[in-house]
Amino acid sequence: MNLIEETVASIAPLDETAMRDARDLQARLTKPPGSLGVLEEVSVRLAGLAGQCPPPQPEPAAVAVFAADHGVHAQGVTPWPQEVTAQMVANFLAGGAVVNAFAAQVGAAVTVVDIGVAAELEEAPGLLRRKVAPGTADMTAGPAMTAEQARRAVGTGIEIARELCARGARCLLTGDMGIANTTASAALIAAFTGLPPERVTGRGTGIDDATHAHKVEVVRTALDRHGLAEGHGRAPMEVLAAVGGLEHAAIAGFVLGAAALRVPVVLDGVIAGAAALAAAVLCPDALGACVAGHRSAEPGHGAAVESLGLRPLVDLELRLGEGTGALLALPLVQSAARVLREVATFDSAGVSEKDAARP
Repeated sequence: MNLIEETVASIAPLDETAMRDARDLQARLTKPPGSLGVLEEVSVRLAGLAGQCPPPQPEPAAVAVFAADHGVHAQGVTPWPQEVTAQMVANFLAGGAVVNAFAAQVGAAVTVVDIGVAAELEEAPGLLRRKVAPGTADMTAGPAMTAEQARRAVGTGIEIARELCARGARCLLTGDMGIANTTASAALIAAFTGLPPERVTGRGTGIDDATHAHKVEVVRTALDRHGLAEGHGRAPMEVLAAVGGLEHAAIAGFVLGAAALRVPVVLDGVIAGAAALAAAVLCPDALGACVAGHRSAEPGHGAAVESLGLRPLVDLELRLGEGTGALLALPLVQSAARVLREVATFDSAGVSEKDAARP
């Protein structure tokens, strides 16, 4: 088997016994049943992923920022020059971006992965040079990637998950950087959900009405070019190669790698959502490792998390990427696990429970 097949074969469903134990423990903790809302279900899923209750604390955490360029940039879908991708990578490495500030706040390590930046990047602390290609091709003219490039990018994402966990990470977070990557994300989301381009294509970095209308048509052209209309029946790797980005493919692999290691992965915004759709088709059980960190302002992200059946933990109208939304949600994920590990039960604390005989 190749790396992708081997990884998929090793991913198992959530452990039902551990989830039942977690629900039972939640009911015995010194609080009204259900009073922690969504965090209780997060704790149950963490227990199911780990196969034990309480689950291990999901820390330390590491965010991998996958950076790549996109050939569809040539279609004028954004006013930002392509050089900004490499410039922002330099900013990440210098510690000057929002992802760095948020990561410092929650004690997460930041690793930048050059999976497909058009420029040649020099070695630097915190940078993993794993370039598959210097950006994708223009998806409106042909496939964004070759089949081999897509496989290599997915495999690289798996390897990065393994590397970060080998360094001690017990929770992984997705990050991304790539000018024009919301265009590729919209195409992927439309292809995987069957929704029309106008429903899933947003304004990315804040484009005007005319550019947004053009962006929608670019996505539609790419979908038509590759026969990705609703009900297309194409395999997930074929969809990734046709209209995806190298960072999408790598993040899909990152999710698969985390799931195989039974480590939670907190998804960021629309780029991660598009990648997670691919991972979920490759292996539905991989979703057991996923937590939707936040709901992006991009309309495609709402469609993606709904299709995935995930409940975003934060909704702040963010649309930055980089891993920022996932980092803001990280303390919530860690708190969900900590409740099962540290909160006393009614019996152990000597606290009286509600009298069942009373209304």
